[in-house]
Amino acid sequence: MVVLLLLILIAVPLAELFVIIQVAHLIGLIATLLALLLISIAGAWLLKREGAAAWRRVTDALARGEMPATEVADGALVFLAGALLLTPGFITDAAGMLLLIPVVRVGLRGGIRKLLWRWGRRRLRVVGPTEAVAHRVYDARAVSRKPSATASAGQLPSTDSGPADEADFPDRR
Repeated sequence: MVVLLLLILIAVPLAELFVIIQVAHLIGLIATLLALLLISIAGAWLLKREGAAAWRRVTDALARGEMPATEVADGALVFLAGALLLTPGFITDAAGMLLLIPVVRVGLRGGIRKLLWRWGRRRLRVVGPTEAVAHRVYDARAVSRKPSATASAGQLPSTDSGPADEADFPDRR
């Protein structure tokens, strides 16, 4: 993993520099710098739009009482797109712009989900029947008690009534 990270940290800037030099030879230095600037401005605008839409989808899912897993993954990919757009160069700008396209994010989400699933299955040890650990299971049910006659409207009911008796659990065997 460290080798891969070092390779990325060395290879990506070198590739960016190579592409910038090649583009500068083709269209000139001023045009290359203007292109990088315009791409960054367009990327910032798209990032703002897509980031706000991703945030809105997260809050909508939370308001519906759903787990916003897909929406959070979208937000993370939009955040990655912003980081790529902040990095100067044509390669990272192209990758960042691609991540801002919703259809591309849908495809990447599925691929990332599969990769994480495989990674988790390799790294997590599954306990088999021979390795089972004995656990105690406690019956933890909520018992509603009527407030005592001495409790006023603003006070909590007294807990001095003692443990619940068997009548409180009619379905217990």
